[in-house]
Amino acid sequence: MSTKKIDPAPAATEGKNSIQVIDRMMKLLDVLAQHADPVPLKQLALETELHPSTAHRILGAMTQSGFVDRTDAGIYRLGIRLLELGSLVKSRISLRETAMPMMVKLHAATGESVNLGIRAGDEIVYVDRTSSGRSSVRVVHIVGARAPLHTTATGKLFLVEDGPERIREYARRTGLPPSTPASITTLPALEKELERVRRHGVGFDLDEVEAGVRCIAAGIRNDSGELIAGLSLSTPSERFNPDWAPLVRETADEISRALGYGAARAAREHR
Repeated sequence: MSTKKIDPAPAATEGKNSIQVIDRMMKLLDVLAQHADPVPLKQLALETELHPSTAHRILGAMTQSGFVDRTDAGIYRLGIRLLELGSLVKSRISLRETAMPMMVKLHAATGESVNLGIRAGDEIVYVDRTSSGRSSVRVVHIVGARAPLHTTATGKLFLVEDGPERIREYARRTGLPPSTPASITTLPALEKELERVRRHGVGFDLDEVEAGVRCIAAGIRNDSGELIAGLSLSTPSERFNPDWAPLVRETADEISRALGYGAARAAREHR
């Protein structure tokens, strides 16, 4: 009785081949992303461990779709289509939607209120929050509430970003009005405080916006490295724990990475 060799199902073979092609495309894109200048075909084949004819065939298809540009004979660089798609992805990333899962995690770890604040001129505006249900003592920053930069933990982060001259301009412009007896009201005291913020990478509000409430804040950056928001942990003064500062900073860094900051920075450093 004779036996016949059964060939793999055509659909399964095609699927496997398609995945292989996609994998090779990604390798080529990764290598091109690592080079600031256009890359010759020979070098691309070498770094991706692809046969030159295979690399040439895939690059041809990617060139037709705009993912790769061919500048000279056998010289390639990333194409404009990637920029278009990147801009589309960036426009669809919502700070609030991205931050909330990490805010909830920080809230669960500490049992305290977590706030998301952005800058609006000389003030911080709270755009999202989780409120503490830990006890009858609750700290709630109402969404839309505002507070001066120099009294808030998040605001101090933005002032550090401004630099010395703009800090002095802010002090002259606003007069550094107090919100509580603990508020900073002089330029020397503000400069000293901001130097601490600069050194430690976190800002503190010690009863400066509201008596009996203290905050720790760390900055959130976008894919361009711009400081776009602050993540703050608010507690009643009697429950304040400065040892939470690293956790706040780690959470803010996690949000920044989700917004593309880490990837963009790594790409720049690699170049």
